[in-house]
Amino acid sequence: QVQLVESGGGLVQAGESLRLSCVVSGLPFGDYVMGWYRQAPGKQRELVAAVDTTGGGTNYLDSVKGRFTISRDNVLSTVYLQMNSLKPEDTAVYSCRASRARLDYWGQGTQVTVSS
Repeated sequence: QVQLVESGGGLVQAGESLRLSCVVSGLPFGDYVMGWYRQAPGKQRELVAAVDTTGGGTNYLDSVKGRFTISRDNVLSTVYLQMNSLKPEDTAVYSCRASRARLDYWGQGTQVTVSS
């Protein structure tokens, strides 16, 4: 049974930081590209950051470049999203995704709320 379990969300003030974690089980983690997505109320889900299987390649949503960092630990089967200098517009439910060819798995998400 594949499971992706996110944690680390919460309520913070603008300018503060949060670190999200997504622990994956039930699949060969090192074979999957990992991504963090977010969806704010009334908006479409968007890709925030992604990391390749080795951790050496990453890409980011333009609005988070320089503030967010995605990383992965293939031993712990965990992907992280370090979020610094948070802004109210970062408020959303953040979910992690594991993808490989036509295989696609999602976590339940964790709420991030940034107050001004």
